[in-house]
Amino acid sequence: MPAPSVSIPGPLAAAVFLARPNRFLLEARLAGGAEVVAHLPDPGRLIELLAPGRRIWLRPAARPSGRKTAWTAVLVEGPAGSGLVSLDTTLPNRLVAAALVAGSLPELAGWSLERAEAPVGRSRFDFLLRGHGKRRLALEVKSVTLVEKEVGLFPDAVTARGTRHLRELAVLAGRDGWEAAVFFVAQRADVVRVRAAREIDPGFAAALEEARRAGVRVLARRCRVGLDRVSLGAPVPVLSPERRPARPARWHYR
Repeated sequence: MPAPSVSIPGPLAAAVFLARPNRFLLEARLAGGAEVVAHLPDPGRLIELLAPGRRIWLRPAARPSGRKTAWTAVLVEGPAGSGLVSLDTTLPNRLVAAALVAGSLPELAGWSLERAEAPVGRSRFDFLLRGHGKRRLALEVKSVTLVEKEVGLFPDAVTARGTRHLRELAVLAGRDGWEAAVFFVAQRADVVRVRAAREIDPGFAAALEEARRAGVRVLARRCRVGLDRVSLGAPVPVLSPERRPARPARWHYR
C-alpha cells in the first residue's frame, strides 16, 4: 500500500531567508532579487532552520487583498543539506487523517476514524477513533520540526496547551471504554527517534511520562518531504526524556 501523502499546492517560489521580525512573519529575497514579507505558519523558535541565507520556498497568496502579506512560507532547507522541512503546522493532522482513512497505520490497527476536532467532555481532541463495540480512542497529533543529532524534540517552546492535552489524555485513558494516544509527526526525514525536550519544557516532559504510565499510547513517525508532496514515513521510537538543565525559552505556546 502506498504511503499516505498530501500534496503541497503550488506554484512555489524559491527564496533566501533574511530575517524574522516576529513569530508569524519572515523576510526573504526571491530569486529575482525582490525582497518580500511572508506569513510563517509555524510560531516555534525554528532557530536552527531559519538562518540567514538558508533556502526557503514561498507560496503566493490566492487572495492577497485580504491579507497583510502576499506570501506564505511553506518549506525550508534543513541544516547541512539534511533535506527539506515543512513549515505547515496543519500538515501532520492532514497526513494522519489520510492514513486513518486508508487504514495504513499498523500501530492503530482495529481503529477507524469517527471524526476530527472531536469534543469529549470539556476537551477537544484532534481525532476520535472508533474501535470494537463501543470503545473509543482520543488521539492528539504533535508536529515536530526541531532535530538534534537525529533526535526529534518536542516542544521547541514552552507549551501549556500541549501539557494540558497530555493530562486530559491521561484522565481519559483511565475511563471505561476509552483509550488515548499522542502521535508525534516529524516533518522531516532525518529523524531516527523522538523525545520530549525536558531542557525546553520540563512540564511537558513530565506530563508525557505521566501519560505513558497512565496507559496513553505514545507514537511517532517521520516524513518524506518533497517540493510537491509530503508522505508519512516509517515509525520511530519515542524515548524517555533526558534530564538536562532547562533552557531559557524565548516564546511560549498558548
